Amino acid sequence: MKKLRLLAILTIGILLLAGCGYKSGYEPENLLPYEDQLNAVQNAVNSFREDSGGLLPIKTRDMETDQYIKYPIDFKKVVPAYMGKVPANSYEAGGIYQYVIMDVEENPTVKLVDLRLADTIRDINYRKGINGYGPVAEIIAEGVYKLDYKKMGYKSELSVQSPYSDTQLPLVATGDGKVYVDYSIELNRLLQDNESEVKPGDDIRFLLTDNFAIVPAYSLPYTVDENNEPIFMINPAK
Repeated sequence: MKKLRLLAILTIGILLLAGCGYKSGYEPENLLPYEDQLNAVQNAVNSFREDSGGLLPIKTRDMETDQYIKYPIDFKKVVPAYMGKVPANSYEAGGIYQYVIMDVEENPTVKLVDLRLADTIRDINYRKGINGYGPVAEIIAEGVYKLDYKKMGYKSELSVQSPYSDTQLPLVATGDGKVYVDYSIELNRLLQDNESEVKPGDDIRFLLTDNFAIVPAYSLPYTVDENNEPIFMINPAK
């Protein structure tokens, strides 16, 4: 009797686990930026570059495109010649990451863009209103604003999951109506934890790209104030 009861419990447990499974293409491992996947893509990019005389396997983007999403990898140029298949966590395979290349001139390095950020921004852009700017709740800094989400039909303020920690990051808008992720929390944490030499006027987003595989996409430039705390830098030196 005990054996039958145990068997029944095990069977129910297995069925419950099966019912909670992810759909094909969205398994948990597809959501994580595994180091081996990054290394495989980096090796493929390096080999392609060597064989093509310095060219990179990237898609064409407008020169005004945000630097962090400007050079997405064109996997059609490296699969299957330089790697067996596209990474399971890539956008092309149904994952949440766009593989991009940073420092294309000096040291082409494979990085990731968390596309979940873009989904939230896209939804806000849809609701901003006819004028395309959205209602302003308050001024955060010169040229940077907090949106009034309730006037746009949201029940509460929106935020996005940080790609670097469990923190929720707020969103901000600029005078031209564009929406950005505010990485101040993460930058401040790095400034407190690291001894990187930065000074007012420096764009400090490199702290994120140097320490993580994921780039701070959809962001404004940041610098530091006299207290070595991150502040927006709306008009960075060209």
